[in-house]
Amino acid sequence: MADIVEQYFDLLIARLGHVRDTQNTAIHGAAKLCADSIAADKLVFTFGTGHGALPAIETFPRTGTISGFRPIVESSMISFHRVLGDQGARQYRFIHAVEGYGKAILDAHHLDPADTLVLFSHSGINAVILDMALEAKAKGMKVIGVTSLPHSSNTKSRHSSGQRLFEVADVVIDTGVPKSDASLRIDGLKAPVGASSTSITIAIAHALVSATAEELVSRGVEPFVMINPNTEHKEEATRQNDRNYAELWRRLRARS
Repeated sequence: MADIVEQYFDLLIARLGHVRDTQNTAIHGAAKLCADSIAADKLVFTFGTGHGALPAIETFPRTGTISGFRPIVESSMISFHRVLGDQGARQYRFIHAVEGYGKAILDAHHLDPADTLVLFSHSGINAVILDMALEAKAKGMKVIGVTSLPHSSNTKSRHSSGQRLFEVADVVIDTGVPKSDASLRIDGLKAPVGASSTSITIAIAHALVSATAEELVSRGVEPFVMINPNTEHKEEATRQNDRNYAELWRRLRARS
């Protein structure tokens, strides 16, 4: 048997292959919605709680990403790595299950009905994610859900609506990650190790941004692409990236 490092990478490669083979149409469909918003001078907001915040953060400003994507980063939803003390795991565990907080988050961003919202949630069942999905739909926005159907379809919603993310979203991208997330077994250890949902959703996030860029180009719209400044072309990259930041600011300023 392969050692556990090889097992983990084999597992990840297999799950990425499953997403590639089964979710291409969904990712392209989501990209069309994102391109609709960006081409209309609007924004694509991305959000997740806990580890779901990591793919949201990757959508901009990151090398290879484009202006128009706008991560929503709530410190109370991601800064729990210290576990104990201020902004710890217990506060996070409480607040992401509180209804009404998701609406307050969206209200802070001056949303437009032509914006798109991308939500990353492995389970797709908790209050803040459902608040945001339902509120965005009520405002007329399109919602994209990146979630695990094997988990969510077999788990009861924790939101008063009784709905799960995949039941609200206009486009659902299924990670295919099983309910347990971690899937590697070690003899003598009861719980599995080797979570893969974060790696899969980050790959999906970059595939979505890339497909959105391609869709914009096909419509004759030039995307504002972030480039790596840590090369011999630092000055050129800095100028282009500053232009990209200015483009995002222009879009934000228009709705203030």
